[in-house]
Amino acid sequence: MQLNHYSTNFKNQKFPITVICENVTNAPNIGSLFRTADAFGIEELIFCGENIPLGRKMTKTSRATEKSVNYREEKDALTVVSELKKKDYFVISLEITSKSEALVDFKFPKHKPIVLIIGDENFGVSEAILNMSDAIIHIDMFGQNSSMNVVQATSVALYEITKQLKQS
Repeated sequence: MQLNHYSTNFKNQKFPITVICENVTNAPNIGSLFRTADAFGIEELIFCGENIPLGRKMTKTSRATEKSVNYREEKDALTVVSELKKKDYFVISLEITSKSEALVDFKFPKHKPIVLIIGDENFGVSEAILNMSDAIIHIDMFGQNSSMNVVQATSVALYEITKQLKQS
């Protein structure tokens, strides 16, 4: 018998993870990020940039998870990252660079809160944020494309992070 969200045995759990969305502005992606944040029990979702569409187009994909996920809007991602670094968060950017490490090989810190930064749908994480990051991770790709949708990538990364944190 297929279970639904009322009959599963999943245990509610929060992880010390904050996701910063740097200039993510596609409404369906934002709605899906709320669902992903809820599914993986992250502490906070922070949308940085101008004109973040948190209206009806976003709620079509969020399925009301914006009501259960802590979130806020900020103008400048660099300022937010600087503040969290001062509070001893471990800052990780999800981006493919010449120095990025494969997600599956990376060992996430278990005794520090984590910030996962995801970038603009077209341009990725900014150079300034990459330079502030404690680590840069990427998802190994085996097809012809070198990237995936920002929500899919965030889901894959959060799966691995929470899997490692659960094992501690």
